[in-house]
Amino acid sequence: MVTSTVEIRLSPAVNVSVSDDTLSVDLADGRTLSVPLEWFPRLTHATIDERSAWQISGNGDGIRWDGLDEDVSIEGLLAGRPSGETQASLKRWLGGRHQS
Repeated sequence: MVTSTVEIRLSPAVNVSVSDDTLSVDLADGRTLSVPLEWFPRLTHATIDERSAWQISGNGDGIRWDGLDEDVSIEGLLAGRPSGETQASLKRWLGGRHQS
């Protein structure tokens, strides 16, 4: 049996947009990655202003939303990996958002 491996070529993020149902990341090499927003529950529950408050982290290898305590890696997006957040963690985070 022959097994082949796929080499994932990373390119830095240069821009991010978040719609009601999609997270899109433009890469420096011209590719655009688009994934379902539901992969990232904190972004799904965020306001438009919170979704817009992103920063490119590292050398473009990720995106950070400080106000949401959310990090998304370019490598994870390329590999098709959604958020690894547990339901218990999300529930705690949501509970904290409703407290004043």
